[in-house]
Amino acid sequence: MRPNGIIIAIDGPAGVGKSTVGKLVAGRLGYSFISTGKMYRALAWKALESGLSLEDDEKLVALAGAVKWEFPRGSGPEADVSLDGRRLDLELSEERVSKASSGIARLAGVRLFMLGMQREAGVSGGVVMEGRDIGTNVFPDAELKVYLDASPEARAERRSGQLRAQGLEADYATILDFIIKRDAQDSGRVNNPLRKAEDAHYMDSTAMPRDRVVDAIVELYKVSHPG
Repeated sequence: MRPNGIIIAIDGPAGVGKSTVGKLVAGRLGYSFISTGKMYRALAWKALESGLSLEDDEKLVALAGAVKWEFPRGSGPEADVSLDGRRLDLELSEERVSKASSGIARLAGVRLFMLGMQREAGVSGGVVMEGRDIGTNVFPDAELKVYLDASPEARAERRSGQLRAQGLEADYATILDFIIKRDAQDSGRVNNPLRKAEDAHYMDSTAMPRDRVVDAIVELYKVSHPG
């Protein structure tokens, strides 16, 4: 038994709403929430700001090891990401950062570095962690695993709405094209590809309201963690 509760692993493709759902589930259960995608986007942002090549695995790992990583709690269950004292927010939502993070997430050294941080952050339990390989690689022993899916079109529409709500530009066609390419890249990469863990619960949220998805995961939690 972990000291703080179980680990809930939520995996799935880009734009499916893992972060939104994960935060709501964590809030309902009194758990903390960790978005592993934020870690990759933070490193991508730092690399772009530093003018570093996004193909140089060794230098990216050196950069990741040189900066001071902090994960301060915000007002809700989610941990923020701070690099060298700078708390990152809207920077992580920029499309250039999203695209860059997709590229660096393919690199073996970067993934190994992130793996260490992710395991350290969640090993005590009491956490909802989302990403693309949480249930298959980061925490294959997670007590509850969910693979959240939706059609590319639904995901592009949701992503467009999120960006516009943040006051950022959002072109649906461009985002849909990016999502389709990102799916192919995430599923086809050599290092820890996106796939459903054999013991994960599959949920297609294309036609499911967000609250129903949250309710379903909370019910699975109650079954897997009675009492």
